[in-house]
Amino acid sequence: MVYEANWESIDKRPVPAWFDEAKFGIFIHWGVYSVPAWAPKGQYAEWYWNHMQNKEGETWKFHAKTYGEDFKYQDFAGQFKAERYDPAQWADLFVRSGAKYVVLTSKHHDGFCMWPSAQSWNWNSVDVGPHRDLAGELMEAGKARGLKMGFYYSLYEWYHPLYLSDVNRYVDEHMLPQLKDLVERYQPALVWTDGEWDHPSETWRSVEYLAWLFNESSVRDEVAVNDRWGKGCRSVHGGFYTTEYGHVDGQRSLAEGRKWEECRGIGASFGYNRNEDATDYASPTALVHLLVDLVSKGGNLLLDIGPTSDGRIPAIMQQRLLDVGEWLTVNGEAIYGSKPWRVTRDGDDVRYTAKDGAVYAICLKWPGKELVLSEPKAASGASVTFLGRNETLTWRAQDGKLHIDVPTWSVDEVPCRHAYVFKLTGVR
Repeated sequence: MVYEANWESIDKRPVPAWFDEAKFGIFIHWGVYSVPAWAPKGQYAEWYWNHMQNKEGETWKFHAKTYGEDFKYQDFAGQFKAERYDPAQWADLFVRSGAKYVVLTSKHHDGFCMWPSAQSWNWNSVDVGPHRDLAGELMEAGKARGLKMGFYYSLYEWYHPLYLSDVNRYVDEHMLPQLKDLVERYQPALVWTDGEWDHPSETWRSVEYLAWLFNESSVRDEVAVNDRWGKGCRSVHGGFYTTEYGHVDGQRSLAEGRKWEECRGIGASFGYNRNEDATDYASPTALVHLLVDLVSKGGNLLLDIGPTSDGRIPAIMQQRLLDVGEWLTVNGEAIYGSKPWRVTRDGDDVRYTAKDGAVYAICLKWPGKELVLSEPKAASGASVTFLGRNETLTWRAQDGKLHIDVPTWSVDEVPCRHAYVFKLTGVR
């Protein structure tokens, strides 16, 4: 199908099947802002340069005290060395986390590019700082491990002179060439835009770009895109819809059936914030429950990590990813490639997914000796198994509910933590 450069046509393109099946991805916010790596608790550390402009704000006070009033944001670029960056190690961690796709910030709102962009001379990771193609190295390492690799790209730049003086020239001479270069240079499976809110999609020439992406680019059949293509586009136009820390933009309900994705950090920031401590990070149980809840409703989870300026993924973030991966190793059958069932939940502690004729009841708490489910209606030939244990459980229908006997296993015999999956076949 040929897509025309208008939303009516663009919106007819289905979200690629791989994206819905993947369910879990890794977001990476990494750049010059990773050098100061600071924000007041609850704020985004990657907004450091913007927050510096408020001379009464906490960020400026921190900056002046730590670096001095004459130290410019641009001066951080020389300290962004990435000397301990090992993309193969990152890719291995992502595989072990159970994630199926990765989205790296190729350029955030500060305009610093993580690849050798001709449009950002001396403000990219090859010309200054690491003197490495950080994006290209990760793309290669991730693809080698079978991960779908994508890019985040900010349409606007806070302080780019051309953006501030002539947005149309900025779009034509800077933004669109960068977006096309990223696609043809690295063949990403996902283009994740942001920073769209200053102007409508007409100003950004979004439909023209998307028509090129879907019709002519080297990734036209595989590439997935989000909904951040202009003021008023979120939850209305584009590919999958996006939420951020649970916040929904736009007028449409996510229940209308469009594929969607929640993005958030493990803490309260996307970029690494050294002002946060362990109590600011979501627990492994909370992250597993978040993933289960989102998938039961038809969503994906794009979970963010914020590496340090020298290229390390903080140990607490690594551990959280490994904990999620440990759970998915046992229970991924109920997550990957699943669809929402006719209901998403059963009380407060059970979520449902469905796949290949089976229904998965995912318990967020250990059910005890008996699991009672109100929603599934079992036929005589129904069976119940517990993922991670190769045995069939006994059940009975009583008072319109499904009663499942849960074996008295020792802690060592329970194959996972955080959430527990009962596979039901022959139920409706």
